[in-house]
Amino acid sequence: MPSFNFPVTLALLLAALIYTRGWYRLRRTLPNTIPIWRVAAFVAGLLSVWIAIGSPLAHRDHELLSIHMVQHLLLMATGAPLILLGAPALLLKYGLPQRFVGHVPGSLFRYSWARTIAHALTRPAVCWLAPTIAVIGWHVPPAFELAMRSNAWHDIQRIMFFAAGILFWRPVIEPWPRAPNDTRWSVPLYLFLGTLPCDALSFSDRVAYQSYLSGPQLFNLSALRDQQTAGALMWVCVTFIYLMPAVAITIRILGDASGRIGGTEMS
Repeated sequence: MPSFNFPVTLALLLAALIYTRGWYRLRRTLPNTIPIWRVAAFVAGLLSVWIAIGSPLAHRDHELLSIHMVQHLLLMATGAPLILLGAPALLLKYGLPQRFVGHVPGSLFRYSWARTIAHALTRPAVCWLAPTIAVIGWHVPPAFELAMRSNAWHDIQRIMFFAAGILFWRPVIEPWPRAPNDTRWSVPLYLFLGTLPCDALSFSDRVAYQSYLSGPQLFNLSALRDQQTAGALMWVCVTFIYLMPAVAITIRILGDASGRIGGTEMS
């Protein structure tokens, strides 16, 4: 078994090269448009995805459910938001050959169904519902066991988790500075609600997935203890990762409101 997944590694390196090319091209014309921290965030997001599905860790998820859970967290809660922080749409567009950029999206969005889907995928309700369905659906034992038995379904599971993560974080991440009158009071509530499906799945007093009963017990972890560890990882990591930006956004909203009130009083 290879120590890393070569196709995944190559694809992520190619994405990094295209993104970097776009950043350098944009920097020549608009030097201050994309700060370096966004580039670092994008690269860190790609690294998170690589650790989840391209590194040696990806070959150990059939041995411990807790490793499986780390993969899912890296895809949905770490890789997806970091990649979005990198403003990938703009820089990948600048990094790709112009003939490809001009032809493919333009051809696709000539169809009304494509425009309808694209518009629906920007709605916060859809962005919240997609990861909720993905997380709950794939943790139903028959669906989970299907992914454990089939490499193809396992790949589909990973793709769905990453795509659902991108959708979930889309209403939260701001690729550009927001308008002064753009209120974001709904975002902390949105993030809090995002923790609920993971909280519901985090605790169980019996082994839910039979695949881990017959596998090797690494680190002397029983299947039940391994499952409890995975549940604790889901609960703690998701709670902190989702609620930290909720707190930060709330503090910023209150600060902006205080500044407007102070400015009004002074005037």
